Amino acid sequence: MKVFLRYEDNEDESKHKTLKITLPKSWKNGPSSRLLDQFVESYNGGNEGQSNPLESAGMHLALRRSSATAANDDTATTSLEDVPSDGIIIETIADRDDVFVCHGPSRTVEEINAERQAKLDQEKEAQKNLSKCVHFGCNQRFPRGGPYPDCKYHTGPPVFHETAKFWSCCPNKKAYDWDGFQTLPACQQGKCTDVKDEENNQKQFLGGCDLREEMNGPKLKSIDDFNASAAAGGSEGAPVLERLRSVLGELGVENELFDQVLEGVKKEEMTKNGLQEDDAKVVDEATKTLGLKLKKSLKAIAVEQLRIS
Repeated sequence: MKVFLRYEDNEDESKHKTLKITLPKSWKNGPSSRLLDQFVESYNGGNEGQSNPLESAGMHLALRRSSATAANDDTATTSLEDVPSDGIIIETIADRDDVFVCHGPSRTVEEINAERQAKLDQEKEAQKNLSKCVHFGCNQRFPRGGPYPDCKYHTGPPVFHETAKFWSCCPNKKAYDWDGFQTLPACQQGKCTDVKDEENNQKQFLGGCDLREEMNGPKLKSIDDFNASAAAGGSEGAPVLERLRSVLGELGVENELFDQVLEGVKKEEMTKNGLQEDDAKVVDEATKTLGLKLKKSLKAIAVEQLRIS
């Protein structure tokens, strides 16, 4: 493992120095302060240190980081992020990283994390009055009600299929890692908005199944599903209930019990919606209601499990 220690925190470029270090294996699991001590010792032993001696206690290490959070973030900047003095070298610094030696005392992992948390809390508080752009590929935030900033975005959701990553509206521009995906250019320009297009109810992202459905067209019903739907007057919920009845039977729930509960739910829907028993909508509404009841029961079980554990 090699790292490049760079001291550039001085207006006088003659005082700058870069030190390439090949780390001994025993150093990799040690604290980053070893690197700082090594650099200071080397610097002070050279010509630069004769007129500009450094002290480890007054210096710290830092890595250059980018603030880019989206593919179209034109406001991205780079900044130096402190390396904790007690941070494990192999966990905080990558092979061949440029590590900058800067003035100012080092801080521990605990101190840096405390500062980050305080900053996150401040940002969270500030964002309570901000809206987020709903355009795909734009993560800008702005005051509720405007003004609305300029926006570069995509008209379709992202697609993550196997190793490929791309926007569904720009299928010919693909990336195969996250950094590359973040830099794919937008295809539209306009103004940010916080109003969703309810008529265009798109998924937030697509996968391989979505691509196959698009290529193959609508999924055909099985013979059993077709017959169940036809027997219930064309109800889309009928085949779902048939499958649920069968699966619950395999789990030990008697068919008679399932039928009894289903009939009760149907009667509730008939009364609530003023429907006739032979109306296909009764089965569809009963399917939705039964699904909600099952979901509620499963949530109650989950809560009880958490309470016990």
